[in-house]
Amino acid sequence: MPTLHVTSLSKFHETVAKVRASHLVTLINVGTVVERPAAISERNHLFLGMSDINAALEGHVLPGEEQVGRFLAFVQGWDRAAPLVIHCWAGVSRSTAAGFIAACALGPGRDEEEIADDLRRASPSATPNARLVAIADSLLGRDGRMIAAIARIGRGADAFEGSPFALRLA
Repeated sequence: MPTLHVTSLSKFHETVAKVRASHLVTLINVGTVVERPAAISERNHLFLGMSDINAALEGHVLPGEEQVGRFLAFVQGWDRAAPLVIHCWAGVSRSTAAGFIAACALGPGRDEEEIADDLRRASPSATPNARLVAIADSLLGRDGRMIAAIARIGRGADAFEGSPFALRLA
């Protein structure tokens, strides 16, 4: 079964090539230039411009329901014939939240606690963006279980940049 990979901006080209990904999700500040790898078609690259914040802040784009909805539609449309790579700036907050969200969306019967534990084992530095998780929890009808699972694993180890990792899917 194809896998989901999470990485930082500085390592996403290398990760896409190494795992032979067919799909790519970029969650990064509006205006950041991200060069799509030649191996990824334009229709298979979702760019979501948002800041890594949990509350409104002047000059920043607060992650919202529209972006999370687009992300869920993209992930649910992924044919899983080849891996999917998700990246943000550091590979610590937005992309780890998106990886967790994708695993929940693609495994509707999977326990949120199990997915959160998989995330923590795969990435000691993962500190998923709480706003993204809360919006997805609502959209997926998880009744607060996603929020609670991420709160339970807590903040990850301090890191300037997370190491690339794979997250198991159902």
